[in-house]
Amino acid sequence: MGQDKPLVIPQLIVGLGNPEPKYDHTRHNIGFEFVDRLAADWGATLQDNRKFQGVWAEVRRNGQKLGLLKPTTYMNRSGQSLRAVIDWYKVPPESVLVVYDDMDLPLGRLRLRLQGSAGGHNGIKSIISHLGTQKFPRLRIGIGKTQLKGDRPTISHVLGKFAPAEKPVLNDVLGLAEEALALSLREGVEKAMSLYNARSVESSQS
Repeated sequence: MGQDKPLVIPQLIVGLGNPEPKYDHTRHNIGFEFVDRLAADWGATLQDNRKFQGVWAEVRRNGQKLGLLKPTTYMNRSGQSLRAVIDWYKVPPESVLVVYDDMDLPLGRLRLRLQGSAGGHNGIKSIISHLGTQKFPRLRIGIGKTQLKGDRPTISHVLGKFAPAEKPVLNDVLGLAEEALALSLREGVEKAMSLYNARSVESSQS
């Protein structure tokens, strides 16, 4: 039945984050961390690209050309950078996989989707507005919620670094995300959704 539907295979992987060193390894920069990990594992060199307003690399995987992008525009203007790449390479939005943090998922969980709203995430809001569509796949990596109520605790949680006890779980879930991406590149995002959306990395302390 589903054979008529074309597979959604990413051609461009975009990790979201903020560019200054003070934001390195914060929860909000988990998309950057994922792209850095891919570049290291794939032997790619990420370099500043002024035209794309981001850090960029091109790689070949399974015989296909892929782009890796970390926008350096700050999170709430991520769409500018992505738009520049799409316009240059003529990549359709449905071939762009955006990777970012999600407070509604616990640390150790990830969620792949083919499309959807911004869900309050400023980076995704910017991308939807610059692309003029919500139809692009995304990979959300859980960072957990703060236990405290209100805006300020939320901001300090999102912009805070992972605790030492969380690092092993973070490392494992980034590995899980890499496996999900590898399957997406071979067999499409929907196949990866069916296998990886239910999986979770447990803390050794749980």
